[in-house]
Amino acid sequence: MGSWGPRTVVPVDVRKKPWEQELPLHNRWHPDIPAVAEVRVGELFRVEMVDFSGGAITRDDSAEDVKHADLSGVHYLSGPIKVVDRDGIPAKPGDLLAVEICNLGPLPGNEWGLTATFDRENGGGFLTDHFPCATKAIWYFEGIYAYSPQIPGVRFPGITHPGLIGTAPSMELLNIWNERERHVEENGLQSYKLCEVLHMRPLANLPSAKGCLLGKIQEGTPEWEKTAREAARTLPGRENGGNCDIKNLSRGSKIYLPVFVEGANLSTGDMHFSQGDGEIAFCGAIEMSGFLELKCDIIRGGMKEYLTPMGPTSLHVNPIFEIGPVEPRFSEWLVFEGISVDESGRQHYLDASVAYKRAVLNAIDYLSKFGYSKQQAYILLSCCPCEGRISGIVDSPNALATLAIPTAIFDQDIRPKTSQIRAGPKLVRKPDVFKCSYDGNLPITKNPAAAM
Repeated sequence: MGSWGPRTVVPVDVRKKPWEQELPLHNRWHPDIPAVAEVRVGELFRVEMVDFSGGAITRDDSAEDVKHADLSGVHYLSGPIKVVDRDGIPAKPGDLLAVEICNLGPLPGNEWGLTATFDRENGGGFLTDHFPCATKAIWYFEGIYAYSPQIPGVRFPGITHPGLIGTAPSMELLNIWNERERHVEENGLQSYKLCEVLHMRPLANLPSAKGCLLGKIQEGTPEWEKTAREAARTLPGRENGGNCDIKNLSRGSKIYLPVFVEGANLSTGDMHFSQGDGEIAFCGAIEMSGFLELKCDIIRGGMKEYLTPMGPTSLHVNPIFEIGPVEPRFSEWLVFEGISVDESGRQHYLDASVAYKRAVLNAIDYLSKFGYSKQQAYILLSCCPCEGRISGIVDSPNALATLAIPTAIFDQDIRPKTSQIRAGPKLVRKPDVFKCSYDGNLPITKNPAAAM
């Protein structure tokens, strides 16, 4: 690159394991994880990332790697990156870190990704009670477009984005996270409605030394042992940003992240080529390795000035962001509704999660009339650029959620017709997603129909 090109501050090699990288990666949040690089405000810099699984899930023609995926290690993050101003003074607690996404994409030579559903015994997903077995589809990229041999007849432009980007927590904030999430875990299922059908999923993912990667902190040392016991898992989004999976954080976006430690210690990972709102399959975006080209600025005292605390301390804040000017434009959508009545007919009170689940199930059932298996539709709705909305939240007892699917992504007309002859005829799709059998304990079997 020329002198005006971005400086690569965190390189990765996808042929190596996460712990073998030139600059060590990490998969936990903790204030004591040392920065691996430093950038100045206004500097254009490049961060490279392995996929969320660190290469453990591959593009082979089975879902066995998904079935047995070790989720104790996700997500593998590049960073932390210390941010200083033009005078070399680091960002301070109470500042806002403005992070602009100038460019992003898959790593050159690695232009493919995957979407999967985890087995019910290994994390499951939003619709685990309907889709209990591990499945997988591989996507290939053609510029801005993605297609999958396992879901034929579909091609769409991706809204590429980092699923995870955030700053390091302070020790005070980390203790708050661990205390409140431990309370959820200990309180049991009875107070959490959605867990009635997702009972195989943990209510919270508490600190664990299993699979722990702490960057420059060497495993086996007393420092590592202490940090591993305290460090927060990266699975949920929190006050520091983190794993928010917001598909609109694409090229040209700007994220305003609270600063809790000196230097901010910015980390990022979990790159997505595309994702639908909600990432319903859990491993539901098009997961890939990739890069970000970023610029940072420091807004001194910005937390107090611009963020409103929503809890007992000034640390209970949430990031804000600007949507960039570049994203796919669709003019025609098919929109599915859902209300707060579950599949058994039970009424829930203004429950937007139940309503969104019903909207998704309605969409899956509908797409199955056009030659797709329900597993194909589930994966597709998790990763295509569909739009989820809470459309009504005041008319008790029913919240109203909607899921809008752009019709242009299909090679047939999927709209309802008065005539029995559709403009795009119903097709029987022979390929299907790769599957593992689900019976609790039986050996894994490949799906014969998945072979191309």
